[in-house]
Amino acid sequence: MLFTARRPTNAMQLDAIKHALLESYRNDGGINHLDGINLPAQESINQLAVDCMHLLFPGFFEDRGLKERDLPAHVDRLLARIDRRMAAEIQKCLRFAHTPKPTERARELTTTVLAQFPQLRKLIKTDVDAAYQGDPAARSVEEIILAYPCVLVISLQRLAHLLYHLHIPLLPRMLTEYAHERTGCDIHPGAQLGPHFFIDHGTGVVIGETATVGAHVKLYQGVTLGAKSFEVDDEGRPVKGVKRHPDIGDHVTIYAHATILGGDTHVGAHSIIGSNVWLMKSIPDQSVAYFKGDNLVVRSRRKKEVLIENRGAPTHHHDWEI
Repeated sequence: MLFTARRPTNAMQLDAIKHALLESYRNDGGINHLDGINLPAQESINQLAVDCMHLLFPGFFEDRGLKERDLPAHVDRLLARIDRRMAAEIQKCLRFAHTPKPTERARELTTTVLAQFPQLRKLIKTDVDAAYQGDPAARSVEEIILAYPCVLVISLQRLAHLLYHLHIPLLPRMLTEYAHERTGCDIHPGAQLGPHFFIDHGTGVVIGETATVGAHVKLYQGVTLGAKSFEVDDEGRPVKGVKRHPDIGDHVTIYAHATILGGDTHVGAHSIIGSNVWLMKSIPDQSVAYFKGDNLVVRSRRKKEVLIENRGAPTHHHDWEI
């Protein structure tokens, strides 16, 4: 009688994979988090971001129209839900950081953050105004809030910035990464953003942790405010907490795919940075930086020189006229 070998069943294949994974967990380590502190949950943080956007912009993201007479009850429900979720997730973050009395401290921090929402709304309104004034294609404020990626990414960064300066670990970065995933725009929660901030298009913008951005600044897609290099310690590990990213003055416009690097780099107020410019040195107020051929030109803005609209692909010529 002849016997033919049976092919392994799916269950047998999965069992072998399971044992290989368990061996990996035991032997490789480094990326396990077993028997440790319960970490904040990504889905919960994403829902927290959504609820906070509803609280910041009532009447914009609800399934049904919101009447003013129903607003107090609506805010009651939202605040209670955000309060519970934020306190629970902050507590996890504090336990991860071995903060004493994490439950009591999480309650204090949550109340502190929520108390700043009225002022946060005033600041975010300046960003919405900047988008409306800065984009001739915008037909209404409603269109900007509903459809412009800059509203989501800047609003959540401003919230995360509050958490960052309260020294809450993990949660600020998880909030900004939710916005990053949704918009393609990556702003670290440590970055300091002035009022009336507008990012046109948004995709590919990167703003590092120690960058500062002044008031009435406008960025186009692909702009990077990054670091030239990292300081390292005697063992070759990056030194944390040092100034690595540039400072951008008030009323600066930075066109598509420009890259500005370095913690000692300052772009002076009322300056214009042209498309594709690579800048690693400071420039004074009222400057224009652009490529002429393969050469970077930095000069003073001329009297009555004004910007012209540049919403297309990046170019190698300057986008302004007299």
